[in-house]
Amino acid sequence: MKKTAEHNNTSAASEVDAYLAALPAEARATLEKLRGTIKAAAPKAVEVISYQIPTFKLNGRMLVSYAAFKNHCSFFPGAGPLKAYEDELRSYETSKGTVRFPTNKPMPATLVRKLVKHRIAENEARAQKVKR
Repeated sequence: MKKTAEHNNTSAASEVDAYLAALPAEARATLEKLRGTIKAAAPKAVEVISYQIPTFKLNGRMLVSYAAFKNHCSFFPGAGPLKAYEDELRSYETSKGTVRFPTNKPMPATLVRKLVKHRIAENEARAQKVKR
């Protein structure tokens, strides 16, 4: 769905709600916990559906995304945060900017907050470079 100026935060959040409602209970509970942690770490971020998955954007830039799959859930904070916290992520399957975890075992909120905060800092640094 192409976003328009009229596409406000409320309708985007309701699209995310619909995405979560369609999931099996276990995956939904895991991703709702992840969603809440992301919201707390980035309260000014806006929720949208991008590439058919829930995504948080901050200042017009993609921040993080998450999704449920048949046998796991994924969190997409980007490559930089994964590199920065690779020691803490050793028990997870990772690739490029993705962390995979079991649907019945949410990622620890402290780790999610670190990844989100790192991504925010990356985006802010990129924005500063563009301004120069």
